Amino acid sequence: MAPTRMRCDQAAAWQLLQDQYQQAGRLFDARAAFVQEPDRFGTLSQEAPELFADLSKNLVDERTEQLLLQLARECGLEAHRDAMFAGERINNTENRAVKHWLLRAPRIAGDADSTAVHETLDAMLAYAEQVRADAAITDVVNIGIGGSDLGPQMAVAALDGFRIEGKRFHFVSNIDGHELAGVLRELRPESTLFLIASKTFTTLETMTNARSAKAWFEQQGGRDIARHFAALTTNVEAARAFGINTTFPFWDWVGGRYSLWSAIGLPIAIAIGATGFRQLLAGAHAMDQHFRAAPLERNLPARLGLLDVWYRNFHGFGSRSIAPYHSALRRLPAYLQQLEMESNGKSVDAQGRALDYGTSPVLWGEPGTNGQHAYFQMLHQGTDRVPVEFIAVRSAAHGLPQHHELLLANALAQAQALLQGKADPGGHRNFSGNRPSTFFLLEALTPASLGALLALYEHRVFTSGSLWGIDSFDQWGVELGKVLAQDIAPRLANGETQGLDPSTAGLLQRLRGA
Repeated sequence: MAPTRMRCDQAAAWQLLQDQYQQAGRLFDARAAFVQEPDRFGTLSQEAPELFADLSKNLVDERTEQLLLQLARECGLEAHRDAMFAGERINNTENRAVKHWLLRAPRIAGDADSTAVHETLDAMLAYAEQVRADAAITDVVNIGIGGSDLGPQMAVAALDGFRIEGKRFHFVSNIDGHELAGVLRELRPESTLFLIASKTFTTLETMTNARSAKAWFEQQGGRDIARHFAALTTNVEAARAFGINTTFPFWDWVGGRYSLWSAIGLPIAIAIGATGFRQLLAGAHAMDQHFRAAPLERNLPARLGLLDVWYRNFHGFGSRSIAPYHSALRRLPAYLQQLEMESNGKSVDAQGRALDYGTSPVLWGEPGTNGQHAYFQMLHQGTDRVPVEFIAVRSAAHGLPQHHELLLANALAQAQALLQGKADPGGHRNFSGNRPSTFFLLEALTPASLGALLALYEHRVFTSGSLWGIDSFDQWGVELGKVLAQDIAPRLANGETQGLDPSTAGLLQRLRGA
């Protein structure tokens, strides 16, 4: 049974943090803090599995951090974390366990779920190696949406330096036919493998695209659906009716946004191989162990999640910008958007009671240095303060001279400029400074370091959601629009507007040309 949690606004530390914000936090100047605290960098930075994090440019002092730790303990963060790792049903609205961490754990003797995970993993990786060895397959097309698209797409791009030569990878998610049509123009049926990623094999967007891909395959003279299509699904019968014989399952205790570690990661495994995929899992598992065992004072995911609560609920910061200074991480901001905003974008607690405090911030960003020439103007001189997260990689995977040094120099300089600012009496060139940022540094972008980074973010989201008292593992907000779309689709054909609001009815008639 999942432990009873205290909501953060009911804890004694909540009022103490409000007092701390009024007395010190709202006027806190990180520049002065560096003068007053000679070891601030050492105190507010730390090593974690596969990465280093510098939190010293954030708007926190020792008193604030101690109160945040007190808040975590009063709210039962550690017990909630332990309940997740014990397999308790902490997803209370769906009465499910939350066990994505099991997907990257070593085999546990006598545990039925662990046995099933490793049997599926072994079979999936064997199939991935078979595809990798098949020179006739030059293109792999993943058809999915949400977690069945964002995770694999992000990881395949991020690990491009480890990707097999001679194969191209394509990702189709949008029901907009322009996306699928654009991919199909580049393909030949005899050299293409389609992966259909849908747990139920009923997802509207995925199955619409899958049926269109199958029709194209047959119209172009393709033969042997069973060879050129595989499914990542639990609905084996529906896949077989589609003509697919090769299927790999996953489980209801794996949320979509946490599923790249499962069979949903098949395109990643094909791209980087079985060894690389196991390294990805190992990096994530190492971060799991850190989150599970490290004391809160030196527990990096917990410290980050507590910082998120401090910024969202006391400073009132409504967004956070992700700035990966590595082009291969270009899809990371979109991946993190789903991870955090779908998990923690809630307005009621786990018991269905309305919240009167903010939860998930808006996440957004682009790779550096592109972002510098787009929205960094607002980050430096805008009226809102937006915490920024820089992600840099010490070692480059290319040999082009000077590029990586300039890239790293820009990352360091932007973080420095946000902190220090620059005075200008005329105003137009004035940089207020004291704008917070966090800096993550990876030695190299490898399967292991990527796995650790993603698990870090997962557990950070768990931490803030736990304190907010919400269920971070459901996503009911995704459902309503999907249900209404099923009602509206036939209306576009028949023109029926009865029961629609005037705006929707007017737009529908406009789209029909009426």
